[in-house]
Amino acid sequence: MQTHDPFETDQIPTSAGDLVITALGHGSLLLVFNGKNIYIDPFSRVADYTTLPKADLVLITHEHRDHLDPEALAAIRTEATTLVVTERCTGQVEGGIVMRNGDSQTLVGIEIEAVPAYNRKHKRENGEPFHPQGIGNGYILTLGAVRLYIAGDTENIPEMKGLKDITIAFLPMNLPYTMTPAMAAEAAKTFQPRILYPYHYGNTDPAELIELLEDEKEIEVRIRRLA
Repeated sequence: MQTHDPFETDQIPTSAGDLVITALGHGSLLLVFNGKNIYIDPFSRVADYTTLPKADLVLITHEHRDHLDPEALAAIRTEATTLVVTERCTGQVEGGIVMRNGDSQTLVGIEIEAVPAYNRKHKRENGEPFHPQGIGNGYILTLGAVRLYIAGDTENIPEMKGLKDITIAFLPMNLPYTMTPAMAAEAAKTFQPRILYPYHYGNTDPAELIELLEDEKEIEVRIRRLA
């Protein structure tokens, strides 16, 4: 198994080979599956991306700088890299494939679904949500029989009730921009992932999520360094 010290890495078996998940920090992940390096929201603050493998696929959830970081992206991108972005990202980066909520595509051999990610409760002083509806994406990746859900910056929105057969989920708890632990617990109860990682959790104590889900015996909460 390839690891990238000092990052925490999990290896998860799938019907099509092992999935290796490296927790880079914040909202940033590296997934390795079938020889493909898949990055989520690379961010220079959490890693020196010049030391990491080049990307086969990069998924950007939205346009905020801690998710769309041109410097980190340039370090891992090659002419062969497939880049998926939202529509608002197109002014900051060239050559990306735009996916909108509800779109699905198969890229580098992986089925990818773009799903909604937005706020309803947490808002700026002017009353605008930190993440307005219809702007950002979450992504569901199908890796063998494993369905992996990366929620992006979102609250526990009604669309989560429609999520089916999620094996692994990454849910954000970065206050005030995304979910409280109670919101994340409610979201997890809605679609029942087998493995749940809180991520992008800032100063929120992720152990609170374990306590809130202690009666949900089918959900394994894994805490990794993803503040």
